[in-house]
Amino acid sequence: MKNLIEKYNVPAPRYTSYPTVPYWDSVIPEQEQWKQLVKNTFLKTNDSEGISVYIHLPFCESLCTYCGCNTRITVNHNVETPYIMAVLKEWSLYIKLFETIPRIKEIHLGGGTPTFFKPENLALLIESILSTAILCDDAELSFEAHPNNTSVEHLQTLYNLGFRRISLGIQDFDSKVQHIINRIQSYDEVKNTTEQARRIGYTSINYDLIYGLPLQTQESMKQTIEKVIQLHPDRIAFYSYAHVPWIKPGQRKFTEADLPEGETKRSLYENGRMAFEKAGYVEIGMDHFALPQDPLHTAEKNKTLHRNFMGYTTSHTELLIGLGVSSISDAWNGFVQNEKKVEDYYKKIEQGIFPFFKGHVLSSEDLILRKHILNIMCRQETSWEKPEEQCETLYAAIERLKEIESDGLINLSQHRLSVKSEGKPYLRNICMAMDARLWSKQPETQLFSKAV
Repeated sequence: MKNLIEKYNVPAPRYTSYPTVPYWDSVIPEQEQWKQLVKNTFLKTNDSEGISVYIHLPFCESLCTYCGCNTRITVNHNVETPYIMAVLKEWSLYIKLFETIPRIKEIHLGGGTPTFFKPENLALLIESILSTAILCDDAELSFEAHPNNTSVEHLQTLYNLGFRRISLGIQDFDSKVQHIINRIQSYDEVKNTTEQARRIGYTSINYDLIYGLPLQTQESMKQTIEKVIQLHPDRIAFYSYAHVPWIKPGQRKFTEADLPEGETKRSLYENGRMAFEKAGYVEIGMDHFALPQDPLHTAEKNKTLHRNFMGYTTSHTELLIGLGVSSISDAWNGFVQNEKKVEDYYKKIEQGIFPFFKGHVLSSEDLILRKHILNIMCRQETSWEKPEEQCETLYAAIERLKEIESDGLINLSQHRLSVKSEGKPYLRNICMAMDARLWSKQPETQLFSKAV
């Protein structure tokens, strides 16, 4: 295991998309081109599967130094209303494209800190969107929450609007770790929010944890996991810390010397995995765990698990509309990412145009490789028996995969790949072998966090 970790602990994408964002085309899609991509996918899929909506709410009152998300730090809550009005104007641009009423299968509020916003402002946002759409009977509505500022009013307001899933950002319960990453919340605060959500009727509670944070030890992680198991969330996202100080300067509060690395870092995950499985959780895809009765486990078992820019989901939709700063929209044949600065986002919204600043239109080869990478991430297997599942760069990928096979991580045959249990920690590396764009142009500087 030590040798494999040393070999495969290289910078690697997380593959929430293919191609990954740094390898999108340098030519930005034209506004009309993007409109046509969205319209085509909407007309093809709205009736059969509906659409997903991601809304990025970037504001936080303080900076968590580990965070790699796009945030705006402020204690001025006067920013709430102008931002919501801008998001609703962006949504109206999409509504104008749709020839029929959109059927929403999924809404997720991410951040930032969605519960930075007052409950009445969140209600205004969601009610305005739903007034122009149909909510599917099996729709999943979820939001990310900070235990310190999530009130009963937040929980009740969002529940009344149809939200049944809540994700609490915990990361670690150890006081030293919390201090150095500036993410401080007590066990009692998390317990209180969890119990309030359950009393109101939320059916899925997720905890976000991170391994590999500065000052984490085997003992401190063990204690954190024991506390998590006591509270018995329905899902657990157990992410690898992504150290990217060249992108997020806040991470320079600590150095690499403070971080568990390599085999030490991986053992934090393996020990956590064993503890979760002993407590009855099932490992899902990469970095996720769920109770056996949870829909996420059912989706993996039924091979309907999906992965997009929001992570793993039970809902497969080809059209994902991303609203707000830095949000990424996915029309299946193309991606765009919105402006990252609030001021730049506002400027384009005021001009009445889609506020993206970069994008990518997928080639036929991209679409083939995207399918295989998505299969690996969600099902730990893929096949290419049909001509439409093959392309020239796939054959080059197969040659690279042979070395991974020789390391005992995958089973590889003429037209099929399946990941062994020993290979699950290396899903990102396996997908990298399929990443034709990465191999055609190796990065000159470090773009990604390490794989292990």
